[in-house]
Amino acid sequence: MCIYSNLKILIIKIFYVNSKSLHVVILSFVLSILSACSSSRKITKELTDHLNSETFGQSFTGFALYDIEREEFLLEQNSNKYFIPASNDKLLTFYASIKELGDSIPGIKYYSSQDSLVVWGTGDPSFLNPNTPDSKVLDFLRKSSKNLYLASPPFASAPLGPGWAWDDYNDYYSAERSPFPIYGNVVSFKWNLGESIPQIQPKYFAESIEENKDISKLIKRELDSNTFDYNPLLLKEVDEINIPFKTSAEITAELLSDTLQKPVTLIPWPSNIKAKTIETLYSVAADSLYKQMLHKSDNFIAEQLLLLISGNHSDTLSTSSAIKHIQSNYYQILPDSIKWVDGSGLSRYNLTTPRILVSVLERIYKEVPKERLFELLPAGAKTGIFKGEYVGDKAFLFAKSGSLSNNYSLSGYLLTKSGKTMIFSFMNNNYMVPTSEIKKAMEMVLLKIRNSY
Repeated sequence: MCIYSNLKILIIKIFYVNSKSLHVVILSFVLSILSACSSSRKITKELTDHLNSETFGQSFTGFALYDIEREEFLLEQNSNKYFIPASNDKLLTFYASIKELGDSIPGIKYYSSQDSLVVWGTGDPSFLNPNTPDSKVLDFLRKSSKNLYLASPPFASAPLGPGWAWDDYNDYYSAERSPFPIYGNVVSFKWNLGESIPQIQPKYFAESIEENKDISKLIKRELDSNTFDYNPLLLKEVDEINIPFKTSAEITAELLSDTLQKPVTLIPWPSNIKAKTIETLYSVAADSLYKQMLHKSDNFIAEQLLLLISGNHSDTLSTSSAIKHIQSNYYQILPDSIKWVDGSGLSRYNLTTPRILVSVLERIYKEVPKERLFELLPAGAKTGIFKGEYVGDKAFLFAKSGSLSNNYSLSGYLLTKSGKTMIFSFMNNNYMVPTSEIKKAMEMVLLKIRNSY
């Protein structure tokens, strides 16, 4: 591989040297190639030894390292094998969103008459979401003096995704999907110093909480209702917990009414609206959602982005139809087939290979300016979800991690000391050792690449 990749350079040199010194040039060049190849083989062997170390011994590990400039893989191990990607799945959602959604997110669709304003959701997750910038939708609704009506568009997605762990319903990262999200579809419970009763946002749920010293969690919602129990015995001095609430069109209308302090009437979906009368109000910059999704691994935003994409092509908000559209338009040519069922990677039904992720990352790199891209991705040792890990004198990793129990992966871009940009995908499934050991072993491989190329 090393000789062939340099052959074109040798041919060019031959045409530009004087015939007397031709043999000297060829000899010196061949020697330099052999030396480089020997060094490359040594690095490859050292990396392979790391990948076959005891830490990875009982688990299943896949790795792919790709040179963008040379457009070739430098190292592959199980790169064509299938892994559960966890939040590496968000890279697929990210690229699809860039292709589909433009610079701004459609916040609501609406039409109006002389005295009425009818609105409905697009799937935009930013409305009153504490983790995103202020949405323009709030001011628009507040300033309207018309009678406000909420229509519920056709919604062909279950609130929780396929393959999600049902008993995660109480955890913030399993917020339900919905057409018109509000407050990120979670309730915030916050205890300040010396307080025994939490502050609740949205206040609509303040009457829905009861003390229960028998539960094993500080806050627990009943499975099928918006009733919350809390155990004061588990309270720390200061605590804040976000718990998903059960969504419905009725709850959305009531929350809107409570927030806006004016009536919001729920009406059936008006399927006979003429398209030319429908207007769209854009809410926030798309990059603000992408950054939250990638830096904080925000599952809720990832799921809602797919609903937004489906709304580009149909009145029906559907995760499965969005994935079908994306695969047929952007992912029809990949190194391997892909099994993709949600936007966040919460599902263990998702399956991908390291070289699929490399392929998607290469497309992103070619289509998104580098400065913008590296601002949106977490930077190793600097920001995001692996802050403090992969430590160096400056950030050299811009990558997305993904974790489920016994699974940890990391895929993205690696900057070497010589100035090269590499793409890598490092996937680990089914390990029994602590995740910290897996991360430490991964770091040895990534640092070796950084220092050697």
